[in-house]
Amino acid sequence: MKQSFISGADISFLDEVEQSGGQFYDLGAEDNIKLLSQHGINGVRLRIWNKPPGGYCNLDRTLKMAKRIKEFNMHFLLCFHFSDVWADPKHQSKPVEWEHLDYASLHKALQDYIVHIIQALKDQGTMPDMVQIGNEITMGILWEEGSVNGELRTLPQQWEQFTSLIKTGIDAVKSVDKTIKTMIHVDRGGDQEVCRFFYDKFEEYHVNFDTIGLSFYPWWHGTFNDLENNLADLAERYDKEMMVVEVAYPWLLDTANTLNVCKSEEQLHAGYSATPEGQARYMTDFIDLLKRTPNDKCIGFHYWEPSWLPCKDEWSVGHENNWSNLTLFDFDGQKLPALDSIKKHALEVSNDTNIATI
Repeated sequence: MKQSFISGADISFLDEVEQSGGQFYDLGAEDNIKLLSQHGINGVRLRIWNKPPGGYCNLDRTLKMAKRIKEFNMHFLLCFHFSDVWADPKHQSKPVEWEHLDYASLHKALQDYIVHIIQALKDQGTMPDMVQIGNEITMGILWEEGSVNGELRTLPQQWEQFTSLIKTGIDAVKSVDKTIKTMIHVDRGGDQEVCRFFYDKFEEYHVNFDTIGLSFYPWWHGTFNDLENNLADLAERYDKEMMVVEVAYPWLLDTANTLNVCKSEEQLHAGYSATPEGQARYMTDFIDLLKRTPNDKCIGFHYWEPSWLPCKDEWSVGHENNWSNLTLFDFDGQKLPALDSIKKHALEVSNDTNIATI
């Protein structure tokens, strides 16, 4: 029996948008998670920061969001950043409270923190189904001790320290509940050379994890051909399940917002216009591509921040929103055709009697 395909969404900004007055519509106003669920979204990814300055994406907010997710029986992927702010290939800064810890103490802090978070979710009855040990960790975590960035990438000692921290994180998750799957997530979904190098290193240092996670944005990570070839190679090379946990495509080139991540024709994937119809076709073809992965090793995706509307009153959304033309809702919160494309795929899957529930 095949595992159900996860059509997910990262909605980590949602409660912030809602508290700033953002609303979402199909025929009328709807709770966003309910609306997503009605359109085939069966999984949610949430990031968690240690002590974020704005008070969002912390434990308290994550507990509240987890309750809402589980009300709709959604698969729950929790993404640890191990930082007070964004962690990605260019930024892996420690939480302020950990900045002066030595290497041994850093391990202990990491272990205690993960156990505390997962146990709190478990006690609430909203335990995650899968946990990311870091976000886009291509260049390591908890810099500098866990960095494999720049010249440090060539040093065995750095890989030893980095993978040892990752093992501590995995062990911490499994100590709360062994059934939780663990994911190792890199950013370059279309880069076969980098992915091979990275996951070969994890095999070399005997890191035991469950799922490969990838990001794929065409303006950074290549073409559909690049992604498909890389998925096929990873499936054969490592025999692990995989997910593309970040994907998005524009429904508009909004030249009025100069902060937009995607704002020019040159950044688009060939053959897909930055229109509602082009975005919908992009998602249809993207899902079809994932399902062609050999041996059904790609188990799904998460659309990154489909609900990040351009609200104005919160600390990190407002004028700093560089994603509002990459959502699955227009500026007024009306759903876009791409969401119907995902729903159409979900209906096709539900008619396949060979597919079990998650």
